[in-house]
Amino acid sequence: MNLAGVLAASTTTAVLVEGESDRAAVETLAARRGLPLSDLGVQVVAMGGITNIGHHLVALGGQDVRVGGLYDAAEERVVIKGLDRVGLRPFVATTPLADLGFFRCDRDLEDELIRAIGVDGLLALIESEGELRSFELLQGQPAQRARTTTQQLHRFIGSKGGRKERYGRRLAQVLPLDRVPAPLDAVLRWAA
Repeated sequence: MNLAGVLAASTTTAVLVEGESDRAAVETLAARRGLPLSDLGVQVVAMGGITNIGHHLVALGGQDVRVGGLYDAAEERVVIKGLDRVGLRPFVATTPLADLGFFRCDRDLEDELIRAIGVDGLLALIESEGELRSFELLQGQPAQRARTTTQQLHRFIGSKGGRKERYGRRLAQVLPLDRVPAPLDAVLRWAA
């Protein structure tokens, strides 16, 4: 993988995230906190899926760039394998990945944001986006009826092209700053 043209020449810290919705959320929250990521030499890189982490770590290995990121709990083995592949993880298996700059979301970043904002807050956001009727239609689908509202909301956010990235940004915009999910808070503190 060649990251030429992807990383700015001024990048000294790369924050690896799975996709564009995660990148949008991280950048939006950083802006809300007054963290000028580009001025700090920080660039958030959407990898196009966690399975690409090994390729990104190899590509960044030859550069003088500090690397960290966010990942989903279910994908921790993929992150460990990638870090091991490039020699970034000490051989002590008990070393927490957070000590290496990689922070775990329970399910995924959207789920962390949904829990922080709450069902009512997210429903209000969906209504303000003019999509409440679309959400209600999703809820009525046979495959969704037995699911919790939180599960339905998670599905709704990822159910239409472009919606996941838009809601990644919007969730970070409406997130109460005193309820920032721990992994998102930690990666921004680490990066800055």
